[in-house]
Amino acid sequence: MFSLFKKKKTVAHVKLSGVIGNAGKFKQGIDFAGQEELIKKAFSLKKAVSVAISINSPGGSPVQSHLIYSLIRQEAKKNKKKVIVFAEDVAASGGYLISCAGDEIYANSSSIIGSIGVIYSSFGFTELIKKIGVERRVHTAGKNKSTLDPFLEEKKEDIERLKKIQLDLHKDFIDVVEKSRGSKLNKSEVELFSGEFWSGSKAKDLGLIDGIGDAHQVLKEKFGEDVVVKKFEKTKGWLSQKLSSSSNQVDQLANILDERSIWQRYGF
Repeated sequence: MFSLFKKKKTVAHVKLSGVIGNAGKFKQGIDFAGQEELIKKAFSLKKAVSVAISINSPGGSPVQSHLIYSLIRQEAKKNKKKVIVFAEDVAASGGYLISCAGDEIYANSSSIIGSIGVIYSSFGFTELIKKIGVERRVHTAGKNKSTLDPFLEEKKEDIERLKKIQLDLHKDFIDVVEKSRGSKLNKSEVELFSGEFWSGSKAKDLGLIDGIGDAHQVLKEKFGEDVVVKKFEKTKGWLSQKLSSSSNQVDQLANILDERSIWQRYGF
């Protein structure tokens, strides 16, 4: 009879969706400045027994990924709350780095997980400007200021310098994964840090996630059928929508193409 008065458990639920980092005017995505207040509010919910984070991201800025990862871990420690992460369609590259802030990580069997690597992509237009009769003129103070200019021929020393930076960033990414997943990682089967990505089912075998399941299912299993889920999700304000709709169309198109190219690496 006393079960009628049993206190329901509450879980704070944050949803992070989009490419990580902002590019262009009013671009919607995941960045530290835009998510800091939301994440802190979720962790400050005193009655919450845990914080769940759903993430759907193909990655983006390594700096923003690290900042959000660190914020989640700091808030978890400060408020003494367990973090449970749920990957949706994609938790790849920076999206997976943020996922590593979870004490436990779950995904759908068909989710895309991993891509633990660093990428730089650009275009070369040297032949194009020759054909249309354009002469590129660059004047710098500092011999390396024009590094990787798409309108100039690539230089071997520029590529080597970029590679060194990428190796540093890759090492930071690997350190986060190893710190988070530890002995759960199965390194005997494949090279986990090659930039390859896997289905949720395979990611579980490799120790990159803890189990298969969605937030609705797993939270009920852990905290009871009557668990109360308090959602924290950033909404796009009216002013932001108006400003975004009136911003430069060329800028918007460039943003869309850039974002689509990141999603399409994983078949989306």
